[in-house]
Amino acid sequence: MQAESSPVVGALLQDASAEGPAQVEEAAGVTIDPEADEPPPQDADEEEAEFKEALSRPPPVNSSVLPLPWKGRLGYACLNTYLRSANPPVFSSRTCRIASIIEHRHPLRDPSQPEHATKNRPDREQPASIERGHRYVQELGLANARDIAKMVRWNDKFNIKFMRLSSEMFPFASHLEYGYPLAPFASETLAEVGKVIAELGHRVTTHPGQFTQLGSPRKEVIEAAIRDLEYHDEMLSLLRLPEQQDRDAVMILHLGGVFGDKEATLNRFRTNYARLSDSIKRRLVLENDDVSWSVHELLPLCQELNIPMVLDFHHHNIIFDDTKLREGTHDIISLFPAILETWRRKNITPKMHYSEPCPEAVTKRDRRKHSPRVMTLPPCPADMDLMIEAKDKEQAVFELMRTYKLPGFDTFNDIIPHQRQDENKPWKPPAKKKTPKKKKKKKGVEDVEVEEVEAPKTPPLVPDEELNLGGPDHRVYWPPGMEHWLRPPKRVVKKKEEEEKETTVSLKAKRKRKTTTTTEEQNDAEDEVMETPVKKTAAKKTPAKKKPTVKKEPVLDDTELSDSPLSDFSSSGNENGVAETSVAPTPKRQRSRRKAAASAKYTVDNEDTEMDE
Repeated sequence: MQAESSPVVGALLQDASAEGPAQVEEAAGVTIDPEADEPPPQDADEEEAEFKEALSRPPPVNSSVLPLPWKGRLGYACLNTYLRSANPPVFSSRTCRIASIIEHRHPLRDPSQPEHATKNRPDREQPASIERGHRYVQELGLANARDIAKMVRWNDKFNIKFMRLSSEMFPFASHLEYGYPLAPFASETLAEVGKVIAELGHRVTTHPGQFTQLGSPRKEVIEAAIRDLEYHDEMLSLLRLPEQQDRDAVMILHLGGVFGDKEATLNRFRTNYARLSDSIKRRLVLENDDVSWSVHELLPLCQELNIPMVLDFHHHNIIFDDTKLREGTHDIISLFPAILETWRRKNITPKMHYSEPCPEAVTKRDRRKHSPRVMTLPPCPADMDLMIEAKDKEQAVFELMRTYKLPGFDTFNDIIPHQRQDENKPWKPPAKKKTPKKKKKKKGVEDVEVEEVEAPKTPPLVPDEELNLGGPDHRVYWPPGMEHWLRPPKRVVKKKEEEEKETTVSLKAKRKRKTTTTTEEQNDAEDEVMETPVKKTAAKKTPAKKKPTVKKEPVLDDTELSDSPLSDFSSSGNENGVAETSVAPTPKRQRSRRKAAASAKYTVDNEDTEMDE
C-alpha cells in the first residue's frame, strides 16, 4: 500500500512523535519495514559505531545439512521478472494515485473512444460521479487478477508451485475513504483464478504491509490494520479454493513496532487479536523480523494464541538472542519441532522464508538488503514449502533448481539477449521493391526476363497457450547480472552536435577508403597490362607492302618488371648480347583504368595491331 493511500502513516507518525526522532523514523516505515530492499538513512557516527560492532561479531555457525532430495515447493513473491518484461507485460500490481481516482470521477471528453494520455482525458467541466471513480480503480484490480491466472500457468510449466500474491492487487481496497468491497464485482474473476490454482495444485499466500500493526497504541492504526486484514481475507476467500489449499492460503504478518515498551505492545496485540473475525484468525500467521522481534520473543506468543509462526532465516541472523543461539543456521535447528508444531495444530502446511544478504554487507543495516539470488538451501525439512525472498524473483528459484538439480531444472534454458520468440508483436510488411518494367517485344530480340519478387510473409502467430513461455526452446532463465537481456536496448537520442561530429568523421573515413581503393585499382590495372603477353596477330593486308614478321615477346615476372624500364620493351638482347628489333611499342594506357589491359593497342610498321588479353 502506498504511503499516501494509507491513513495509518499519519497515525504512526503521531504514535512516535513524543518519543524522539528514531521512533518517528521507525513509525514512518523508515526502519520498521523488514522487507525493504534498501537500508534506511544513517548518520556518520552511527554508521561508524555499527561498523566497529560488526567487526567484533563472532562468525556465523551454519549447518551443512541440505534438504535433499527436495520434496517440497519453492516459491517467490508477487512479481515474475520474465512476464513483467513481456509485451504486453503480465503482472498483478498495477496501481494509481488517489488524484487519478478523483480525476476519473469525471467522464472522458469522448466516451465513445478509449482513454488517451493527451487526446482523450477526463473532462473536469462535466459532473463527477463517485461510482465512476470506483469503476476506474476496480478495473485496475480486475486486470491484476486476470494476470494471476497467467502467472500460475507459467509457474506450473516450469515446476514452480508456490507464489505470494501482491497486496496491491486491488489498489486502495482497504482505504477508509476510497476503499471498496471486492464482492460482487470481482467475485467471478477471482473464482476463475482460484479454479486454475486448484486444478494445478498450487499454493498462494499474502503478506500485508508494514503499516498493518495490531500492537499500536493508536486507535486509528488498529482500525486501519483490521480493514487491511479483512481485505486480504476477502481476496483469498473469493478464490473458492478446495479445503486444504484454502487452509494453506495464509496471511503473513509482522508484529510491528515496539513503541517504547515491548510487554505493553504484546498485551495490545493480544487484545486486538481477540477482535478479529474467525476467518482472519484461521489465516493469520506471524513472522520474526530483522528490526525488533526475534524468534525467542515471537514463538511464546504464537504458542499462547495458537498462531502458526513463519521462521525467516535471514531475519533470524540479524535479530536473535545471542545468549541462547549463535548466528547462523546451525543452532536454530533445535527450535524446528516447536515451530512446526504451531502449524500442525491447525493442520496447515508449514512454510519458511529464506534469503541471503549481499556479499559486501557487513553491518546489520546493510545486511537487511536481500541479495538478488541465493546460493544454497537452508537446513529446513525437505517436504515443506520454502519462500525464496530475492530481488530476481523466479530466477532465484531457477538458480537453486539448476544448482541442486531439483525437479524441473531441465524444463528451461538460457534466454537469448533481446530476442523473444514467444510473443505476437505488431508487424508491418516491408516496403515493396521496384520491379523492372517489361520491354515491348521486337523481332529478333529475346524477351527480357523479369525477376519475380515474393510477397512478404506474415510471421506465424504464437498460440495463446504458448505465449510468454520461452518459445520452442523454453528460454526463460537469464544468467545472474544479465537482467538487461530481458528487454531490447533503449534507443539513444543523440544531440545535434554529436550527430554532426559523427557525420564528419564518417565522411572523412569514407573519402580515405575511396582514395585507398582507387590507388589499389590503378596499381592492379598497371600490373595486368605489364603481365599480359604479346600475342601474334594477323596484320591487315595491303597490296603495296609485305606482311611483317612479329616475334613473340617472353612473359616477364614482377621482379623483371620492377628492374626494367618500360622503354626496354622496344629492344631485347639474346644470349650473345645481339640486339633484336622488337615490333611491340610502349603501351598507352587508356582513360578507363579497369579496361586498360583489354583496350591496349600496339602499332607495327604503321599498321594497327590489337593485342588480345
